Amino acid sequence: MRGCVFHGPGDVRVESLPDPEPGPGEILLRMEATGLCHSDVRVYKGEKAARAGVIPGHENVGVVAALGAGVEGFAPGRRVALCPIIACGRCYYCLRGLRNRCLTRLTLGYEEDGGLAEYLRVPAAIVSLGHVFPVPEGLAPDVATLTEPLACVLNSLEGCGLSPGGSLVLLGAGPMGLLHLLLARALGVATVIVSEVNEGRLEQARRFGASVALHPERDDLTRTVMEASDGLGVDAAVVTTGVPSLVEPALAAVRRQGTVSLFGGFPAGSTVALDPNAVHYNEVRLTGSQNATPDQYRRALQLLTVMPQAAEVNTHRFPIEEGPRAYEARLGMDGLKSLVIF
Repeated sequence: MRGCVFHGPGDVRVESLPDPEPGPGEILLRMEATGLCHSDVRVYKGEKAARAGVIPGHENVGVVAALGAGVEGFAPGRRVALCPIIACGRCYYCLRGLRNRCLTRLTLGYEEDGGLAEYLRVPAAIVSLGHVFPVPEGLAPDVATLTEPLACVLNSLEGCGLSPGGSLVLLGAGPMGLLHLLLARALGVATVIVSEVNEGRLEQARRFGASVALHPERDDLTRTVMEASDGLGVDAAVVTTGVPSLVEPALAAVRRQGTVSLFGGFPAGSTVALDPNAVHYNEVRLTGSQNATPDQYRRALQLLTVMPQAAEVNTHRFPIEEGPRAYEARLGMDGLKSLVIF
């Protein structure tokens, strides 16, 4: 089979690899589509670790090609999406359903082979944990690759405690910021203010229904927020991209007892100057969000069936032979999400 292999920062190659066979408890997928996210780009840039020699790709959709011994509940030809987390199932967090916080967690595309290849052998642990989800009929495979990113966004917004009719500021309108916008609207958040420096992404935020889409270098975010909230501030602010300087305006945007969530991964060693009294006296909740629970994956896959605009987040598609170009498109801020299509 043909697949992409990560050899180190800046070095992803298309190679001929052995055809995999499913072992006991495993499922073999014939891949249909794999999405690249900003975390993949961070690995490519050397800002995040992955095992040298691994096949990247954690936003995976494929068709069951073969079943290993003992696998039940799936049949060849069924399209599935994956939660790429291999969890122990026994630690403090796993026992509470928080497998994304597992103390020994491994992830497809980082420590174990992912989906940037013609076939993916799904590990028995992922199968036995219930991390393989049938894709609803009629949902295209390229749209179903958004299951993983949308699950992460669902975890983010639920962590903010937002209610229908609430208010939100999104700092950053990249692919994940735009998915935050779409999902917030779908969940009934009434006011969504988006701040972004890229003009194309600002326009996309307007098309996706932002209440206000502003450029922070020419528009006053604090004034906009206060005008939109009768001087209170918004219920929550999410820093959707890993820019440390955005934490301060996020804190300034929320009301008393509001929530600031740090969603985007930041460069190692990042620091932020923080006024502790702004948190203390206003009882602001400062939190973070990373990945999602299996139940959030399940619900995200169903949400995609009623969020048709989400398909617009996938703007670039490449065959496996041009897999490295998917990274180049993301590095060049060309469009939004990149996919490898099989």
